[in-house]
Order: sequence, then C-alpha cells, then structure tokens
Amino acid sequence: MTSETSARAYEDRRGEPAERVVRPTEEDEVAAAGSELLGGPMGRWAWGAGHWLTPVRVIALVAIGMFALGMAQKAPCYDWAWFRGANSQYTHACYSDIPHLYVGRGFADDLVPYFDRLSGDMGYLEYPVLTGLFMEVASWLTPSGGSMQHREQMYWMVNAGMLMACTAVIAVCVARTHRRRPWDALLVALAPAFALTATINWDLFAIALTAAAMLMWSRSRPLAFGILIGLATAAKLYPVLLLGPLLFLCWRAGKWREYGVAVLGAAASWLAVNVPVMLLAPEGWKKFYTFSQERSVDFGSFWLIISQRTGKSLDVDMVNNLATLLMVLLCAGIAALTLTAPRRPRFAQLAFLVVAAFILTNKVYSPQYVLWLIPLAALARPRWRDFLIWQAGEVVYFLGIWMYLAYTMSGEKHQGLPPEGYQLAIAAHLLATLYLCAVIVRDIMMPERDVVRRDGSDDPSGGVLDGAGDVFVLGQAAHPPRHAAPLVEGPRVEWGTRQPGT
Repeated sequence: MTSETSARAYEDRRGEPAERVVRPTEEDEVAAAGSELLGGPMGRWAWGAGHWLTPVRVIALVAIGMFALGMAQKAPCYDWAWFRGANSQYTHACYSDIPHLYVGRGFADDLVPYFDRLSGDMGYLEYPVLTGLFMEVASWLTPSGGSMQHREQMYWMVNAGMLMACTAVIAVCVARTHRRRPWDALLVALAPAFALTATINWDLFAIALTAAAMLMWSRSRPLAFGILIGLATAAKLYPVLLLGPLLFLCWRAGKWREYGVAVLGAAASWLAVNVPVMLLAPEGWKKFYTFSQERSVDFGSFWLIISQRTGKSLDVDMVNNLATLLMVLLCAGIAALTLTAPRRPRFAQLAFLVVAAFILTNKVYSPQYVLWLIPLAALARPRWRDFLIWQAGEVVYFLGIWMYLAYTMSGEKHQGLPPEGYQLAIAAHLLATLYLCAVIVRDIMMPERDVVRRDGSDDPSGGVLDGAGDVFVLGQAAHPPRHAAPLVEGPRVEWGTRQPGT
C-alpha cells in the first residue's frame, strides 16, 4: 500500500473526504533534515490502513511527552526552590504562579473566588471568571492533609494534570483543523517555549477552548465556534480578538449570517458564565478588568524599555491610551490588508496577526503569553525555519526574564542579568514576533508564497469561507495580478457597487 493510499484510508475511516495527507518532510527542508534524527522521512509503508498510531494520536502523544519534559524542568522548584527564598526559582528558571497563588489567593483557606475578600491590598482574585473556576476546581481536588508546602506541591501537580489534558486538546484540535495537514501540529507539540511555559499559569485552558473554536469554524459550525470563543473569553480576554478579523473576512465573502451566528453564540456563552458572578459579586467580578487598567508598565513590553532607558516612570493612563491607539491602528491595518489583498487571507493568518498586535502593544508580556500564539502560528505559517527562528527569540526571553529577576532579587550581589541585558532579551522577543508577522503578511500579499495554498487549497481553516468567492473588495484586489489570481473565482464588486442578488 502506498503512502497516498494509506492517507486516504486514514481519512475514510473518519467519514471525511478522502484526501492525501501532506507531510512536512516532503515540502520543508528543515523538517526533512530534522527527520534524519529519527531515521529519515516517512516511508511508503508507514501507518498503513488500520494502524492505530494515526498522525493525530502521534501528535497528541508527542505533545504530552513534551509537556512532561516541561514538568521535569520545574523539578528544582518543586523540590525546594519555591519554598526557600525567591532567588533560587529564578536562577533555575522554574518559576510558576500556581503554588504561590494557592496561598496568596485564598485557595488554601477555602475562600470562594470573587465572593470572599482576600487579605492585604489585592482585594479579590484578579482572573476572569472561568479561569477562577478552573483554579477553584483544582483546589477541590488537592488533598488537604500535610504541611502547607506539601499542599502547594499537590496543588501544582493537580493543575499540571488538568493543563496536560488541555495540551492534548490543543494538539488534537490543531491537527484536525487543517484536514490535509495534521502534521503541522507537530510545531505545537515540539515547540520549546510551549514546554517551558505550560505550567507557569493557567493560560492553556483558554487556549484549548480557542483551539476547539478554530476547529469548529473550520468545520463550518459558526454557532459552536461562537460558544467556544465566548467561553474562552470568559477564561482569558484575548480570544475575543479573533472576532475582529473574522468580521472583515466575512464582509469580503458576504458571509454575514454565519458571522452573526458566531457573535451571538459568543455573547450568549460569555454572558451565561459572567452574569451570575457579575450580579452576585460585582466587586469581585470587575477586579480583573480594573486590575488590567490600573497595573503599571511591567515586564516584557517595549514600554518597559522606554521607561528604563529614560529613567522615568510612565503614566499609566497615558500608556493605556497610547497602547489602545496603537492597537486600533494595527487592527485598522489588518482590516485594510484583509479587504485589499490579492486573495482573501486565511483566517489563521489574520488570527495570528491580531493576537500578535495585542501582545506587541500591551504594557506587559508575561512569558506564558507566547502560548497564545503557538497554535495560531502552526496554522498560519507552517514552516519550520520561520517557526524555530521565532521560538529562539522566545526562549531567549524566557531565560532573560528569570535572570533579570534573579539580578533584582540578589541585592548588592547583582547575580543575574542587568537591565541592559534584559532589554536585549525583550528586543529578541519583539523582533522575533515581528519577523513571523512579516512573513505572514508577505504570504498574504503574495499568496503564491503561502505553503498551505501551494496544493490548490484556499483556506482549510476557513470553514464557510473556504472556496467562497469575494463579494466586496477594495483597490487593486478587485483586479488582482495574474500571479495572485484566486484559485476559486467568485463574483467581485468594486467599492460602492453590489452584484445582483448579493
């Protein structure tokens, strides 16, 4: 049996269209070279019909294995560094919020998030409602006996188990989003920054919901997509940003009904989660939003570089306004790109760009925020070279922030990375992210360079947008050059005109 027959059998067993699975080793020189470590590219007899080890299962197992390696990397902190002074957890680069917030946010004392006030100045839990529920469920599953150190360790372990389940969901959803390209999800499974940052905080929960939403949209299920995006936004704010580029994609394709269903689903699910807490504990509910507005310029942002280089503290309100203005301008640019590109951009490309814009302009960049982008990057630009360049910058930042914190916490000894070195680490993260944004924008403007579209595909993650014709375009997109002509021709209109019946 040939590899093509095997791939078709693999799809047929799931009741989906029989299509040949694209393998990275066949089109990506870095993937082909890397496969030599495992004996070379996959042979024609690999994964024959009926084999239980399908690509999706392989990817899920690899993702879980890398997650376990990330847990092992936290071993020095788990054993002692979390509990014997702050500096050791930074010099070993194994810091996690989870054990510290078990005590610091009242879970060890059985306080109810949003309803019970915390001791000190914090007031209430500063996380969105669904993440607060995730944290609370983990505290219910944590054994109550033993010393506080043991309980903190168990709380981290319980959360790690729940986040490992989220990791498997993310890997499976990304692998299934592009029907013909499941192996692109190996970018997620093998991402070094994923393993290093997975258990720092609870972001993987929202990312799993977002990945499931992307899968539902790729299957032309806008209501399920909207419900999942609403739930993801109830766990972390960034998923709601995906509705922005989707608006302009649906505008260009004339898919207003599907977009409206998605927005209504998102609003309904977000309200279903938030309204009870909003009504019964309004002060606790709004803490996340007031905290985000009131926090000062913090780690990882270019705002911090400006503050440190000038030696001046930046006014919080001024930074909030400027960051919002920059974000609005970048979103306007993404909207213009969507409506003027020679071919309608793919949903994953724009999703990456809008979340990256939020990260780049934000006044804080926690190291785990890279997790937001990794699944989107695998769908938007599945090229190993570009992905690894970006990941290298993120790993540099991951090490840089802990070494900088070690420097600030070591007193007069100054053991670690000084501010100038930390600024270089921030620059590495910013430039690496901008690089990946640049190649994605190039793919949009020169669709023949888009590796996903080389086989004649339009938008495998686009659902109702995949293969749809344009009904509204701006500028030169109405008369694309020959090399950028769409593979699927559809009715087109100039600005201010409409096709009959559209």
